[in-house]
Amino acid sequence: MSLPFYQRLHQHYDLSYRNRDLRTAMSQYQQEKKSSAIYTHGSAAYSSRSSAAHRQESQAFSQASTSSYQQQASRATEFAHSSAVSQKAASAYDYGYSHGLTDSSLMLGYSSKLSPQTKRAKKSLLSGEEKENLPSDYMVPIFSGRQVHVSGITDTEEERIKEAAAYIAQRNLLASEEGITAAKQSTAAKQSTVSKQSTSTLHREEAIEKKSRKVAIREKAEHLSLKKTLEETEAYHKKLNEDSLLHAPEFIIKPRSHTVWEKENVILHCSVAGWPEPRLTWYKNQVPINVHANPEKYIIGSRYGMHTLEINACDFEDTAQYRASAMNAKGELSAYASVVVKRYKGELDETHSHAGVSTLPLSFGVTPYGYASKFEIHFDDKFDVSFGREGETMSLGCRVVITPEIKRFQPEIQWYRNGVPVSPSKWVQTHWSGDRATLTFSHLNKEDEGLYTIRVRMGEYYEQYSAYVFVRDAEAEIKGAPASPLDVVCLDANKDYIIITWKQPAVDGGSPILGYFIDKCEVGTDTWSQCNDIPVKFARFPVTGLIEGRSYIFRVRAVNKTGIGLPSRVSEPVAALDPAEKARLKSRPSAPWTGQIIVTEEEPTEGIIPGPPTDLSVIEATQSYVVLSWKPPGQRGHEGILYFVEKCEAGTENWQRVNTELPVKSPRFALFDLVEGKSYRFRVRCSNSAGVGEPSEATEVTVVGDKLDIPKPPSNIIPSRNTNTSVVVTWEEPKDAKELVGYYIEASVVGSGKWEPCNNNPVKGTRFTCHGLTTGQSYIFRVRAVNAAGLSEYSQDSEAIEVKAAIAPPSPPCDITCLESFRDSMVLGWKHPDKTGGAEITGYYVNYREVIDGVPGEWREANIKAISDEAYKISNLKENMVYQFQVAAMNIAGLGAPSAVSASFKCEEWTIAVPGPPHSLKCSEVRKTSLVLQWKPPTYSGRTPVTGYFVDIKEAKAKEDQWRGLNEAPIKNVYLRVQGLKEGVSYVFRVRAMNQAGVGKPSDLAGPVVAETRPGTKEVVVNVDDDGIISLNFECDQMAPNSEFTWSKDYVPTEDSPRLEVESKGNKTKMTFKDLGEEDLGLYSCDVTDTDGIASSYLIDEEELKRLLALSQEHKFPTVPVKSELAVEILEKGQVRFWMQAEKLSGNAKVNFIFNDKEIFEGPKYKMHIDRNTGIIEMFMEKLQDEDEGTYTFQIQDGRATGHSTLVLIGDVYKKLQKEAEFQRQEWIRKQGPHFVEYLSWEVTGECNVLLKCKVANIKKETHIVWYKDDREISVDEKHDFKDGICTLLITEFSKKDAGIYEVILKDDRGKDKSRLKLVDEAFKELMTEVCKAIALSATNLKIQSTAEGIRLYSLVTYYVDDLKVNWSHNGNAIKYSDRVKNGVTGEQIWLQINEPTPNDKGKYVMELFDGKTGHQRMVDLSGQAYEEAFAEFQRLKQAAIAEKNRARVVGGLPDVVTIQEGKALNLTCIVWGDPTPEVSWLKNEKPLASSEHCSLKFEAGKTAYFTISAVMTSDSGKYGLVVKNKYGSETSDFTVSVFIPEEEARKAEEPQKGDKKSK
Repeated sequence: MSLPFYQRLHQHYDLSYRNRDLRTAMSQYQQEKKSSAIYTHGSAAYSSRSSAAHRQESQAFSQASTSSYQQQASRATEFAHSSAVSQKAASAYDYGYSHGLTDSSLMLGYSSKLSPQTKRAKKSLLSGEEKENLPSDYMVPIFSGRQVHVSGITDTEEERIKEAAAYIAQRNLLASEEGITAAKQSTAAKQSTVSKQSTSTLHREEAIEKKSRKVAIREKAEHLSLKKTLEETEAYHKKLNEDSLLHAPEFIIKPRSHTVWEKENVILHCSVAGWPEPRLTWYKNQVPINVHANPEKYIIGSRYGMHTLEINACDFEDTAQYRASAMNAKGELSAYASVVVKRYKGELDETHSHAGVSTLPLSFGVTPYGYASKFEIHFDDKFDVSFGREGETMSLGCRVVITPEIKRFQPEIQWYRNGVPVSPSKWVQTHWSGDRATLTFSHLNKEDEGLYTIRVRMGEYYEQYSAYVFVRDAEAEIKGAPASPLDVVCLDANKDYIIITWKQPAVDGGSPILGYFIDKCEVGTDTWSQCNDIPVKFARFPVTGLIEGRSYIFRVRAVNKTGIGLPSRVSEPVAALDPAEKARLKSRPSAPWTGQIIVTEEEPTEGIIPGPPTDLSVIEATQSYVVLSWKPPGQRGHEGILYFVEKCEAGTENWQRVNTELPVKSPRFALFDLVEGKSYRFRVRCSNSAGVGEPSEATEVTVVGDKLDIPKPPSNIIPSRNTNTSVVVTWEEPKDAKELVGYYIEASVVGSGKWEPCNNNPVKGTRFTCHGLTTGQSYIFRVRAVNAAGLSEYSQDSEAIEVKAAIAPPSPPCDITCLESFRDSMVLGWKHPDKTGGAEITGYYVNYREVIDGVPGEWREANIKAISDEAYKISNLKENMVYQFQVAAMNIAGLGAPSAVSASFKCEEWTIAVPGPPHSLKCSEVRKTSLVLQWKPPTYSGRTPVTGYFVDIKEAKAKEDQWRGLNEAPIKNVYLRVQGLKEGVSYVFRVRAMNQAGVGKPSDLAGPVVAETRPGTKEVVVNVDDDGIISLNFECDQMAPNSEFTWSKDYVPTEDSPRLEVESKGNKTKMTFKDLGEEDLGLYSCDVTDTDGIASSYLIDEEELKRLLALSQEHKFPTVPVKSELAVEILEKGQVRFWMQAEKLSGNAKVNFIFNDKEIFEGPKYKMHIDRNTGIIEMFMEKLQDEDEGTYTFQIQDGRATGHSTLVLIGDVYKKLQKEAEFQRQEWIRKQGPHFVEYLSWEVTGECNVLLKCKVANIKKETHIVWYKDDREISVDEKHDFKDGICTLLITEFSKKDAGIYEVILKDDRGKDKSRLKLVDEAFKELMTEVCKAIALSATNLKIQSTAEGIRLYSLVTYYVDDLKVNWSHNGNAIKYSDRVKNGVTGEQIWLQINEPTPNDKGKYVMELFDGKTGHQRMVDLSGQAYEEAFAEFQRLKQAAIAEKNRARVVGGLPDVVTIQEGKALNLTCIVWGDPTPEVSWLKNEKPLASSEHCSLKFEAGKTAYFTISAVMTSDSGKYGLVVKNKYGSETSDFTVSVFIPEEEARKAEEPQKGDKKSK
């Protein structure tokens, strides 16, 4: 987006001037809107400021628009559709007007008659005061803000509109939404369109041209006036800050809300201004829209400054609030629009019914019979109190059941946290599936802690459910560091600073929090920077050093002496802008800024020095900073002003400027670096380009320090019972508390000394429910108050309270039955209440009433005293009268609600012979394949006593004919262990009693019961303690607050048994047998009351009785278990250690040491030691002497347990031990000087050398080491450094000559030690075997080499010794060596030579190296290409050898240089060889030389060449050469002949002598 022309030409644009024009533009726009009747119909008005060409274009555009609308109107069949078209047309008008377009550009279909409002062009956007200064008939023009050059101001309005991007966007919008074809943009096309108009149109154009002369004259005058104003304004604004070119985003057109039918498309439009060009993001319910995730659903576009969001095929899930967020360097601004998707009647799609809100109006919620009179809303599968940790995910949910169910009516679901509605964000999301509502936290924070409520509204009815969510601190990166702060909020944002507040964490990491660090991050970056160098203690801090207009986010970290804790959750973004600027950006005027500017002849006020600020005051003061606030001066001029803040200490007039380098732009300022406790006064000066003004009035004296004190601790902490896992804590607010943020509550188990936080988000009020406590534990509580100054001291600890559920009356009993009936009385039975109310049932009350002809009478009390049993006989009834009954249970909390009214029973004498039904059936000890069924005998036994019972079973879902009996013969017990159940299957049971007359009626059903072993199920455990006492023990982790343990033998309570003793504490119980015997045989069970049948049993039969009695006997007379029997060992100095180890020893264990039946005691000879932790018992003796031979015994006494262990040391055993002790003693003496830790040994290195080595210890600098071989000292070049205590001697290429006896001696002033190594005979053979093995392993693979004689196979070794045997084989057969095939060793090469190879020599060759024990093979395949290449190379080398042997050459005879006197004869003879006989020629100075009389050249017998000069001359000097040549080659032998004259030589010798004389 380009800058407006006035900003491009001028480097400053005064914001106050702009705001004044904007307000004028808004008022003018509202007046135009009210006065325009055409606007009311959704069309556009004409403008008299248009030129003739523009009029023609408008008329053509109008006709095209009219025809398009007529076609659309003919196709419209529904009112809703035509209404939508009208709305879009109105929207198009709004869009164009806000962009500053001319009215003619928005013509939709009206006649081209000239508008009668000719004076409309003269209306301006000036205030009334400004209008008075204008000359008559003068119009201040409004120029488009998108003009680029000043010269463009004089262009016609048509050209300006055509070039404006907003005009193009408006044309595209109208064409896409309404199908209107816009006029062509080119001037030629427009002229052709005009030529086609009617004659009447041309007449109107001529009239318009005549009237437009006045317009042309006015525009000329405007141009001259504007040019002067622009030149003066440009010079003025060049002086001001360039940053003022930037301005925050503002919506020119905001997105409009839509209500559409399902499966239709909807487009949201908006246009944004700002510089730099804002970046726009679309959100749905505060969640960014991801086009890539839904490519066919959403289309986001941006063209010519118009931003669009298109939603295709809308459905119910698209009903939401949409937000367009525009952001640039100056700030962020959002605009909202709602989309509601409706569906035609009768087309409800249930798959789309899971929206978060009602998709139809509430008036649609009717039943088939009219409006629902009442909705019943129930919550199932509800979320409970939840505990999470920072950074984790969590989901709260419940199923919502609404009756009556109306498919077309969806409930309104709303979530609340602490009474405040929860809106979807990146931290939390809501979901409604049609029957289940969920609230999901993608990343838990402590800010999420609180009481969550789901409210379901259905018409006028609603229900809600609440539960608390606790968020624990995340694990600290540094152990002991404090937890993260929370609720970071930005307050009091200005250009120069932003005040940050937060809440202190509940956990300080174990040491007090020293302060807090504040971090900032610019929006759009990932770089965090620390705002303060010194930790601040006050939970409020002004952050300075911000860039005006930029948006920032903040976080806070706490620090203590251990380190810095984790950072808090980041704050919401906030822009560094003044409040007035923010208000202007968020004002959203009806006619927002369009990029236009009004230029008048009014001169800006220049050269005015601003006056002093007013109302200066200190609005906040802490020990770290002071915040000042003031109002700008009234006298300031039109340009911006800056502020300078000054301070002085109280009692002086020494004023100092605080902000010398960075002037303040906003009327607020935070001062740092003040001395705590000192008093200051402050004042402020204003400045602009004209100078610095007078100071304001000074403030009152301000003392630097925290005005807000840390609150005092709360008092009167009172805990009270709530549930079996929670306690309600109340307290009194501290006195004189100011600005309290809330309270932190901590809990501690009595006696533990460890405190845990109950909440991590400060709670308001003076009451809080602490959840997550352990049932049955006793806790104490304490509370701290919190404000911005810090946390108070802890309150006094509360009284201890045991965590139990609060007591309430029990629930009603159920299943009332008639157990027996007499003539005037009846026996009733009923079932225990499901809920006891947290206390034991103390009794029951029975009421009855008569029923006459089906009409019940009044209730009467059947008993005055409470009944303890679950059966009662009601007397004084009327015979043959029908009665109804109800029963109420009672506990210490009171009487519960009565049961439901029973069935009607007739009071009459039962005369049946069979017994009545058993009652009080109960299932216990439920496991995955078994359970125990118990019952009580029938009250009515019939004519004869009950002789037994039959038990029936069936699956809960089976039909009545599926009952089957569990026992064929009647059982006499009133219990039965049912076996063979199927895991996970639900069963029901019934019992029938039998007497001699037969089997009676079945009992009421027991169950249904699911066969499963529940998690945490425990069994009865038998235990035998140290005193041999036998007990049965049981533990239950699922006890209710008032649960109790009940022990039974064969399911008969054992409360009064004299042979048993029961002890219960907490969730554990123990039943002890006083004297276990045969009369105690039986099945023992333990039941837990107030639970869902938790029980367990243990069978003591004859075998178990014997085992327990034997174990008891062992525990009564215990022995000390021995882990290791008595043993002896020799220590380093020759000491003797006797020792044994017991399994365990107590602190009172004692040991007696016995030698030969006499107790020995600690003294000079014996040292004793007992380690009771490890059970080790030791006795030490310095030396074994002959009198120490005998028997040693250790006797142990540990409480009642005893034990012993004996060791016999007699005869050879003792002598061997004595000898070993003496040896160790001598060894210790040896080791006091230099000595060998490891004696001399040998090692074969990787290089096949032999390394003699030994390890020494106790060495010092003066220690010498000497090597010997066969008693002769070996001289060693290097001195031993004893590195790592290793001494070595390296023998290279070890062979037989190195055999012998090697010895090394260590010696110094403390003594000496020696070590010998024999390397002779077998030892030498063994070493040579290893050497040969190393050599063999070093052998390389066989290689092929061609020679002039044949082919050679060879391998290289490190070195060769004769002890290494070499064997060659060819194709698996040993090679027979001859003159043609030879083997040998040359240096490090082991070879096989094949002379004159033939094809028979092809094949696989193997070289075996035998080290004396093992053979090591190396092989090569001499065949195929390998043989061909080797053979070819052999042929080549052979021919080359023949050629070299027979080629012509000079054997000898010629000298290199011949020096001869002139006149002498020169005779040279040379021997020549070659086959065939070579040709001989001579050269002189590289030229052929022929034989002559002077120089004779001869070659005789093909061997001898002669060179003869009879009398040499000086001309014979030169270089000569003998060239011999035959078919195999040639060779040249050169020599030089130097001829000298004796006289000249003598003269040359004399000349230097003469020169020497002259010099003398």
